[in-house]
Amino acid sequence: MMTARILHGIGVSPGLAVGAAVWLRRATAEVPVRTLAENEVAGEQARLRDAVATARAEISALRERVAKDVGEAEAQVFDAHLAFLDDPAYTGEMERKIAAERVNAEAACRDVTEAMRTMLASLPDEYLAARADDILDVGGRLVRLLQGTAGLDLAHLPGPAVLVADELLPSDLSGLPAQVVGFAAARGSRTAHTAILARTMRLPAVYGLGESIEAIADGRTLVVDGDAGLVTVDPSAEEVERVQRDRQAQAELRARAEARAHEAAVTRDGRRIEVFANVGKPEDAAAAVAAGADGVGLFRTEFLYLENDHWPTEEEQYDAYRQVLEAFGDKPVIIRTLDIGGDKQLPYAKLPAEENPFLGLRAIRWCLAEPEVFRTQLRALLRASRHGNLWIMFPMVESVTELREAKAWVARCREELVQEGVEVRADIPLGVMVETPAAALTADVLAREADFFSIGTNDLTQYTLAADRGNADVAHLYDPLHPAILRLIRMTCDAAAKAGIQVGMCGEMAGDAALTELLIGLGLQELSMSSAFVPMVKEQVRGVDTAAARVKADAAAGAESPDAARTVL
Repeated sequence: MMTARILHGIGVSPGLAVGAAVWLRRATAEVPVRTLAENEVAGEQARLRDAVATARAEISALRERVAKDVGEAEAQVFDAHLAFLDDPAYTGEMERKIAAERVNAEAACRDVTEAMRTMLASLPDEYLAARADDILDVGGRLVRLLQGTAGLDLAHLPGPAVLVADELLPSDLSGLPAQVVGFAAARGSRTAHTAILARTMRLPAVYGLGESIEAIADGRTLVVDGDAGLVTVDPSAEEVERVQRDRQAQAELRARAEARAHEAAVTRDGRRIEVFANVGKPEDAAAAVAAGADGVGLFRTEFLYLENDHWPTEEEQYDAYRQVLEAFGDKPVIIRTLDIGGDKQLPYAKLPAEENPFLGLRAIRWCLAEPEVFRTQLRALLRASRHGNLWIMFPMVESVTELREAKAWVARCREELVQEGVEVRADIPLGVMVETPAAALTADVLAREADFFSIGTNDLTQYTLAADRGNADVAHLYDPLHPAILRLIRMTCDAAAKAGIQVGMCGEMAGDAALTELLIGLGLQELSMSSAFVPMVKEQVRGVDTAAARVKADAAAGAESPDAARTVL
């Protein structure tokens, strides 16, 4: 009888899974190098172009499938893959290398991919550094196509399986058979693209296992605990039986939650909690409505800019905002003004080169510095307001001065439109995202000017803990259950309550049903998340007693470490 071994990592997608280990190993290092004759160069370049065309078709189909099965926001990761295939600095460099060095297409692809991956990974810009994994994914696909080899074949798994890898890439998680029940990886963070996909697909995942992952051999039985961040190798029969019981209980809970998804989320003591959806595009609105969302807690407007090669016009923006407002009728739709900079770059925006763009000219700072872009968006929003219950939210506000300046622009644009004879809704709440320690610490001051708060826990955690959320080396430090984060959330909620304004949350924490009681205890009135999580969070709300939740939240916020806070919960 084998002795169970427990491996410690980072829980990036909650839940329990049990299955046989199936290793995903990449073999790009085994690419042979062949010297070409001069008359072979053109043919080799043509072979590369054929592979690029096939890869483009495959990735486009992949994107469409993920958008349909998982969601449009999650499918957008593949836009970066398609962009690489069209980048002359990438595929064009491969063609140049074939001609200049007389090497075969596979070798050129491997070398250019590795060089660009190394360069991207070294950049201080988190958005560009995160593209290092994307280019590895694209390069691996091209090499497989050139070699005529298939990727990992999961079509004939004998039973439940846990996919194990040094690092998982977005393509690895798309089109998976039902037998794949979880993931385990040596590297990765909670904000990795694959972690977000895993959560949306409701598949437990543990990353950051490091070298200990080598203890896992193909076929060994694994238990993945995505809540605790543990992987058990060779669990006992009793442990497997316990996990199966817990999984069955979770399935029954999920079925009950989905059956009641369109009912209000009311705590045991009668407190209504609004459960909203985060929406990335107008076409995502239908899924949010179907999931039972009480409104939209975050409508990201960046898609209008990221998918264009020009500044979107007032008319283009108006049409998009109108669609999502009409989809939700009189339910609140919180639309965030443009949030670029940091991890969102626009080629045509001429953003300044910055050593640390997350601490630079981004979000509301950039909009106030580019008033014509801001004015166009505000006019479109105000024009669309008559089609629904519009709330406008400003990102990355860290001072009351910024908020007042943004509100002044809204008033100016409203006056313009009224003078033009355009109908504008009178009662449009104007709020701020609390994403920096400065905003949380001065929430009482901001609350005098804001109509509502929405806490963005992703950036708040990153800025407070000085831990880059995309850096695998410090991923273990990026923990939203750090008592410092919990105290800032509570401080923001207390300020909102005192001022009589609504306070919500639209970061990753809000969609974690295991944290619902904690968030209600801290004082949140509204939670916004990916549509897929709405039913379960609503069901969790129904089991909460507010007074007991406050006691537990106070204890977690007073804990000495994130692990101690977890023990409290």
